[in-house]
Amino acid sequence: MKTDGVLFDLDGTLWDSTNGVTMVWNRVAQELCPGVRGPVEQQEVRSCMGLLLPDIGKKLFPGLSGERQQQIVDTFCAREVELLAQTGGQLYPGLRETLESLCRRFPLFIVSNCQSGYIECFLKAHDMGKFFADIECAGNTGLPKWENIRLVAKRNRLSAPVYVGDTALDGKSARQAGVTFVHAQYGFGACDDADCKINSIGELLTVLEK
Repeated sequence: MKTDGVLFDLDGTLWDSTNGVTMVWNRVAQELCPGVRGPVEQQEVRSCMGLLLPDIGKKLFPGLSGERQQQIVDTFCAREVELLAQTGGQLYPGLRETLESLCRRFPLFIVSNCQSGYIECFLKAHDMGKFFADIECAGNTGLPKWENIRLVAKRNRLSAPVYVGDTALDGKSARQAGVTFVHAQYGFGACDDADCKINSIGELLTVLEK
């Protein structure tokens, strides 16, 4: 597969942080809106991964006003980055070795729909910063994922970028940005019309060699 740069989604593609994220959602819910809903389940959090934060607030707390949802989301974001910067998440098997091999051949990037500071948690907690040339997220720019993909590709002068993600939204975003999409089937979501599919992060090495 011809490429001059590989862009990655984060959640469901490089790591699974849902254990810590679920814990933070429940702490914030108990503090700010006790009794409004039952415990937030980890599978519920998985289904929210990749959504913009306001949409997550609507999904988890549909009975609350938009103002209250935003208050909960803002508090959650602050607590989440505090925790994940220390604890990290669960890395997918073979991730470090794959990134070490890839970064010797291509510049690597992360583009996510997360809040500001979240990608940095991944980089700090797992010492991953040395592998990536650039990062971007919706929390920094206020832009949808497809525009952030295009933004990173443009500012790094990529002519044939590849985006690797795990959901249908990732695939749609890649198509809107005009880049090749590789679906990480081991992640959180499904996608029927990817350009290529992988069952583990290590398979990406083989795909990019073709």
